[in-house]
Order: sequence, then structure tokens, then C-alpha cells
Amino acid sequence: MEFAGENCEKRVAILCSVRYKKSVNCTTLSREELLTLVERTSAQLQTKESRIRELEARVKWFERQLFGRKSERRLSPGSSDAQLCLGSTLEEEKTPPEAQTVREYQRRLKPPLPDALKSGDGETLLRFSDTVPVKTIEVTNPELEGLEEGKDYTVVREEVTHRLGQKPSSYVVLRYVRKVVKLHGEKKLSSPPVPAALFERSFSDVSLVAGVLVDKFLYHLPLYRQHQRISSAGITISRQTLTNIGARGIELLEPIYYAQLSSVLSSKTLTMDETPIKAGREKPEKLHQGYFWPLYGDKDEVCFPYGQTRGLKEAREILGAFSGTLLTDGYQVYDRWVESVKNVIHAQCWAHTRRKFIEAEELEPERTKRALSSIRRLYDAEERVRGETEGGVLQERRTVSLPVVDELFLSLRHEMAELTLLPSNPFTKAASYALKREEGLRVYLSDASVPIDTNHLERALRVVPMGRKNWLFCWTELGAHLVGKVQSLIVTCRLHGVDPYTYLVDVLKRVGSHPAREVHELTPRLWKENFAKNPLTSDL
Repeated sequence: MEFAGENCEKRVAILCSVRYKKSVNCTTLSREELLTLVERTSAQLQTKESRIRELEARVKWFERQLFGRKSERRLSPGSSDAQLCLGSTLEEEKTPPEAQTVREYQRRLKPPLPDALKSGDGETLLRFSDTVPVKTIEVTNPELEGLEEGKDYTVVREEVTHRLGQKPSSYVVLRYVRKVVKLHGEKKLSSPPVPAALFERSFSDVSLVAGVLVDKFLYHLPLYRQHQRISSAGITISRQTLTNIGARGIELLEPIYYAQLSSVLSSKTLTMDETPIKAGREKPEKLHQGYFWPLYGDKDEVCFPYGQTRGLKEAREILGAFSGTLLTDGYQVYDRWVESVKNVIHAQCWAHTRRKFIEAEELEPERTKRALSSIRRLYDAEERVRGETEGGVLQERRTVSLPVVDELFLSLRHEMAELTLLPSNPFTKAASYALKREEGLRVYLSDASVPIDTNHLERALRVVPMGRKNWLFCWTELGAHLVGKVQSLIVTCRLHGVDPYTYLVDVLKRVGSHPAREVHELTPRLWKENFAKNPLTSDL
């Protein structure tokens, strides 16, 4: 670095006065001291500028979380999903053909609508299945008063209009009436036994137990709101009764949950994550921070085991003797567990890798653009082979995705070797994250059964944060275990297209008499094959 005479001395004096808050006599400094001072001050300024950019990026992230778009979806150019800009117009509508006069006998009657029924205005359509109750209301014609059908008028056809209504509540009291008779021949009284209840000495029907569980864990309606709705219907019961009904119902389902957990842990490819939940009192004024560790098996089954912490001990207890491919995010506990066991391949999630580059897009748009473009090509390839056989998926990944992955990691190594960015730079963090997990990110290329990311599990575990926003926490750790067990069955029902209410009513009635060695048949996946066509129902 070269300096020239008086200008150099003035610049150094200014820098020194800014740094040390006092004037400096540069004539007393040697050339080497001047160079050292300038370099030190420039490095300090560069560090401060990087810190300012980092803080600005953090503020923008918070603003985006509060007011902006949180989706990580990347729209391709020319996508039909792109939003129109202000001032842009839609394509002009084509001019309809001119109306033509048609004779009456040439007109064709419109075919009747099967399940798409007209509403009151005759334009919108109401669709519903055969299971929906329908109340028929006959509308009288005032012009027919005093007239006789067949003599004074003839019914040509019926016009039907459907409207959707709702009752304030749907609670029903089942009143069982049993006649006590005297048998003259045997000289004794006879009466049929009362139908068996789900719980001994309980007034709750199996339909109420299933309804309470579905309302809370499927529709996230807390028990105190259910209690308010029951009270509005004119029924008086205590809140504690509803809690006991839900807990006892879940306890009956525990064997089914453990059978499903065994099926999940026997998967060839297992996806795992963790999500927080407040459970149990740590102090009188503070709840303990626990975690659900959701597991997604290769048979579309989900389990939510609960753990007190987010540490290695919990992961080791939950996974047990699992062997196969474990797909996770970049949380280091999974790496440590895989290193301590054998016969486990650790696959990494590409969505979490992409998320790191999206976070760096504000500060390093050009560098992140290349990485995001490559990752987008990987997802385009996965979209093309969706629904294909394992051979087709593997062929596409080897011929299309593998060169893209090789090119991406080569470019990241090249940029990390040439760039002089600080470790705190978002792009440096994103590139380091990807390069550190390169081996795990390549696993899906050689195994067609391994998904490219963990998004399928994150969609399944969404019920937990949705529940946290409504019923907020679990009062005890036992309650957290019960929540995880019932959510495992309800979420799996939805994955297999099974109605959770119908399923719960059936298995709650069936679990007491079903052979224990065949309890796996009551898991939602196998229940759909064995019992869905003729499920057990409530007397309601």
C-alpha cells in the first residue's frame, strides 16, 4: 500500500482521531507504524460494517416474520401462480357467439344434477355425501287451497332446493328403557341387561368419548370451550368429568399406539424431528419445556413420543435398536446418535439447506441465486418422478439430480476458497452448513425410498403447534404422553383417508374384546383394510 506526502498524514490523523478521540502528530510516526495503524483501523471499520449488515438482516427477518411472506416456495419464471402486478389486466374475454333462435321442440332439457344441488339462487352448488342428514320440508302452494289433486290439478314435477343449516349443538341423551316382566311359569322377574358402557359406572357413551378427543386434538377445541358448548345445550357436567373422559379414552388406545410405534421403528426409512411443548410444572410459576419427537415411517404412519429434553438421551431411548436410513434436519444430536450405533445411514434434509440460502438472499443475492437455482432443479426433478416406481425415481436422480448436486458442491467449495467473507456472513453460514452435511445430502440420490426433505413430517406435526395456540400447554407430563398417543392415531387416520371419529368409535368398542396378539390390526393403516367397510357404531 503506497501513500503520498501530506495527504497520507492527513488521512492517518483523521483515522487516529476517530479511533482514539484525539489528534495525532503523524510526523512522529514511522512509515511502518502508519501502515499498521491504517490497516488496523480499516479492519475495525470493516468489522463494524459487517456487524451493521448482520443486524440489518436480522431486523428484516423479524419484519418478514411479522408482516411478510413466510413461504419458501420458489416460483419459476412464467408460473401461472404468480400474482398480477398493479395495473396489469387479465386477458380480454372472447366475444360470445351471437344468440340464435331455436324452436321449442329442438331444445334439450338440461340433465339433472346428481349430487351437485342447486341452492336458493339456482347458481351456486352444494355438494354433500349420503352420510349427511337431510330434513325434508314440504312447501305448500297457496293457490292449491280447496283443490283436489288429479281432478283440479296435476303434479308435473318436483323442484328441489337445498340449503345448508346448522344446529347450536348436537349432544343427545340416550334413554334406555328396559321393561321388567314377571314370568308366570317360572315365577320370577325378568329384564334385559343394560347395554355395556365403555367405562364402568359412567354415563358417557362411546360417541361422547370419541367426540371429545376429535374436537380437542383434530379441531383444537380446548375442553373449557367444549364445556361451554355443552352448558349452552342445557347439560350440566363438570370440567373435570370431561378431562377424565378424555384421559380414560386415550388409556384404552395405548396398546394400539405402541403397536403403531413398533411398525414405525421397523421402517427402512425413518424421518425424525422435534417440536417443543410446555408440560408439567418446573416451578410454581413456570412450566417445564418438553419436546415431542415425531417419527414418520415408510408406511405413512406417524408417532409422537414425548421426551423431557432435546438431548441425546431422549433420542437414544426413542430410536432404540432402529436400523436403516434416518432422515433428519441438521440438529447435531442426530449426528452424535448415528456415530454411536451401527447399521444406520444418516440422510439430511434439502429443505433446511435451502432455508439457509434464503436467509442469505438479502445480503448476497448473486451468490445465493446460483445455489437456489440448483436446488430448484433438484425439486423439479422430484416433481417429475412423483408417483413413479422406485426404478424410475432412481434413474431420474442419477441422470438429472446427481450432476446438479456435483456442480453445486463444487461451486460452493470454489467460492469458500476464494471469498474473504466473515464467518458471521449469512452466505458463509449457508455454504458451511451445506458442505458440512454433503454426505447426508447425497444419500437420497442412491436410495429411491429416501425423500429429498422432511417436509412430509413437518406437515404431519403441524397439529402440535396448532394445538399450542389453542390449549397452550399440558398440565402434567403424563398429559403430554397421552396427547402424543392420541395425536399419533388421529394424524395417521388423516394420512390414510380414514374418518377419525368413525375410527375411534369402532376401536374403543372393539379394543376390549380384540385379541391382544392381534392389536396391530387396530392401527389406522390395517384397520382400513380389515374393519373400515363395516365399522362398529354407537347406539346414537
